[in-house]
Amino acid sequence: MINARDFLPVSAEDMAARGWDGYDFLVVGGDAHIDHPSFGTAVIARVLEAEGFRVAVLCQPDWHSAEAFAAMGRPHLGVMIGAGNLDSMVAHYTAGKHPRREDFYSPGRTTGLRPDRAVTVYANRAREAFPGLPLVIGSLEASLRRFAHYDYWQDKVRRSVIFDAKADLLVYGMGEYATIEIARRLAAGEDIADMHDIRGTAYIAKEPPAGALALPSYEEVCADRRKYAEATRIEYAEHDPVRGKTLAQKHGDRFLVVNPPSMPLPTAELDRVAELPYTREVHPMYEAMGGVPAIDEVRFSVIHNRGCFGGCSFCALAFHQGRMVTSRSHESVIREVEAMTRHPLWKGYVSDVGGPSANFRRPSCKKQLKSGLCPNRSCLAPTPCPNIDADHSDYLALLRKLRKLPGVKKVFVRSGIRYDYMLCDKSGAFFSELVRYHVSGQLKVAPEHCIDSVLDYMGKPHIDVYERFMAEYRKLNKRFDKEQYVVPYLMSSHPGSTLQSAVALAEFLHRTGRRPEQVQDFYPTPGTLSTCMYYTGLDPRDMSEVYVPRSAHEKAMQRALLQYTVPANHRLVVEALRAAGREDLIGCGKGCLVKPYAPRRAENKLPDGGREPKPRPARGKGGRR
Repeated sequence: MINARDFLPVSAEDMAARGWDGYDFLVVGGDAHIDHPSFGTAVIARVLEAEGFRVAVLCQPDWHSAEAFAAMGRPHLGVMIGAGNLDSMVAHYTAGKHPRREDFYSPGRTTGLRPDRAVTVYANRAREAFPGLPLVIGSLEASLRRFAHYDYWQDKVRRSVIFDAKADLLVYGMGEYATIEIARRLAAGEDIADMHDIRGTAYIAKEPPAGALALPSYEEVCADRRKYAEATRIEYAEHDPVRGKTLAQKHGDRFLVVNPPSMPLPTAELDRVAELPYTREVHPMYEAMGGVPAIDEVRFSVIHNRGCFGGCSFCALAFHQGRMVTSRSHESVIREVEAMTRHPLWKGYVSDVGGPSANFRRPSCKKQLKSGLCPNRSCLAPTPCPNIDADHSDYLALLRKLRKLPGVKKVFVRSGIRYDYMLCDKSGAFFSELVRYHVSGQLKVAPEHCIDSVLDYMGKPHIDVYERFMAEYRKLNKRFDKEQYVVPYLMSSHPGSTLQSAVALAEFLHRTGRRPEQVQDFYPTPGTLSTCMYYTGLDPRDMSEVYVPRSAHEKAMQRALLQYTVPANHRLVVEALRAAGREDLIGCGKGCLVKPYAPRRAENKLPDGGREPKPRPARGKGGRR
């Protein structure tokens, strides 16, 4: 039975129970305390512990004063601060900038337990609590905001987060190597102000180092959108651990300096990090609050790889984990699953063996380990690179071993199959066994759109690739006598998508008999190529102009077109079709999308005949935010 003693200390009482008279590092996180390798706060804390340091964890502290930060006393060496698994603004607000009703990373789904811009707020409170103590910021929020960046919620360019957080160092990417080196050097007595040579970190300097590549300044990217796009192009081109250069960006009278990325963890190190003594559970202090639902998706899942060379423009992975894929050993994954089978809640099902893209276990080609990834070429889109090494044999061998383990009934793959990469594997063995053994009723894939020009902006394969995948998927299901479905992820209002594009996507859905229940509006999150397109109206890859849907009303029309069968969307769909000059799709004919008159009770009927649930009020401090 897991109890509080199995977790790292979260209070002065916990430290006293361990006989500690002090501790070395305070690790602060914006999510509830979930001691599982899927959560960055837990990983960094356990990595530091494995290096022999005494570590305390402070999750979702009251940020209104420094009191909660000082409650465990002053750490001997420093404070490591992150916002959690998501950017805190994404955690708080929808793509329409409305407050979310639930927070799956907080106890009882309660909202309001972390501040907006959590890295900055936590860092400033830590400075108040511990003047002069080394302060390091990290997590996805810091990683994607390491340069001057467009902030969707304020609709302006903000300077690098390290300036607002007043941090000594910023760690970007996955962070283990940089964190260990910082900790060891602090323990050896080195001043953090001298640690300017660590890969995967950024710092503030009075002058740029010799040989650094200059980016357009903060002031320039604020004033000139073309300069912003140029800066983005350089940032992406140099985000490579093999050939990337040190970058410098002037902010006023100081410089942001971003060192090249850390090399990705090799197999042995990935194994070590994954097998640290995580409890794989939520801290017991949350039991009375209803637990933390985020654990439910990952409790019996396995992360077997890191990195993604998929190159989706709207995805932050390439700018965070990087494009170079590394993977864990079979033996390590097997040990993790064998441990799962002894869990009291185990029912025999591995919910996922995946990662950023589930079917990547090796670099996209052989030359990148020596030369790095190509700076101006996507590995997969719009067509696969001739050098692509699409071999699934190692992944397939791993899944076969897991299927045979005692106590394992099923092993599922749920975290995103790259079907374009899968189709490059001419053997077909993986596709066949995926359908036969590893689909849990529904396979989630992401075609995103059907118009090639929009897909090019997205960095996705053209729609004919998806159609080839679907044809093979149906054939394999028939062969194995399976009734399994595909859940396609679709996106509305991405840069490049006009109203006519959205109409064409609605026609595609009508022609193929699809009725998507989930449609994602494009969300301009910090640091992505698509966000650069949204802000500048330029594609940073070639500096060409891009149409950008900006008004809330046009976005609503594009989204409604993707769910044209929902009665509540009827008015918007009709308006959109008329605005696009496609009145031919309004009527009672076979090819029409909607009838000219609104159906009854349009406000709450869903396409499956069910009822739309009433929204529940937000809970937390102050009620609805």
